[in-house]
Amino acid sequence: MSIIYHCQIELHDSLYYATREIGRLYETEPVIHNYALCYALDLVDSEAYSTTVAEQHSYRYFCPEQVPKYEEHLTPLNEQKIYVTPAHSVNHSTILSTWKYANNNYHVEMEKTQKNIPSFGRTKEIAPESKFEFFIISEKSLTQKPKQLPKWIRLGKWMSKAEVKIQEVTKFELKTGDFTFPYPLNPLDVMFTHQVVSYDVVNMPPVSLIQNVSIRQGQYYEFENPSKSEKLKLPARMQYRFKG
Repeated sequence: MSIIYHCQIELHDSLYYATREIGRLYETEPVIHNYALCYALDLVDSEAYSTTVAEQHSYRYFCPEQVPKYEEHLTPLNEQKIYVTPAHSVNHSTILSTWKYANNNYHVEMEKTQKNIPSFGRTKEIAPESKFEFFIISEKSLTQKPKQLPKWIRLGKWMSKAEVKIQEVTKFELKTGDFTFPYPLNPLDVMFTHQVVSYDVVNMPPVSLIQNVSIRQGQYYEFENPSKSEKLKLPARMQYRFKG
């Protein structure tokens, strides 16, 4: 029997990650990828799938190589019957920050230089007190030990502090038919088990997401969304899939 959790995130710091780069502007989309959430919620046992002793002892604090291992880290969640959706904004505001740095070629390449030309960039960040919403589908309880979800997590490039509030959805029905899901989904996870008819694309790495997803004759969970008092139809049977 599946358990559905309605989860909210409230930012206590500004949240930054480069969803898109427009010249010198680095913009943060008000969407949190489900891969990032799995790591932040400490659902990934990365140490168990590390290949070296150094990785086993320090992976969470230091990554010795810039090579993503999403498939190795997230596939075990399929075996545990745990699935996390991407998070969308319930309400948010943004702030612009400007940063500057000096040319340091003479430090890096030992070049002689007579000029110190500063450079700059701007970041568009999600402001503190912004709120996000996502859902977790699990066959085991995630509110009791040993698999208990944390109350506080870290997100983004600045490791921003955020509070997580979890509420179990007590009443839902499993149905089959045509339906639309308005919030972001991972296309690799939903298209394998559902016939997706139309959608809008949210461009972001490492896998662009889709929203306003129309699905034909698919299985879904129908329940009242606690935060918006609306009927929501959440696709069922989603699993983590990866490009072959």
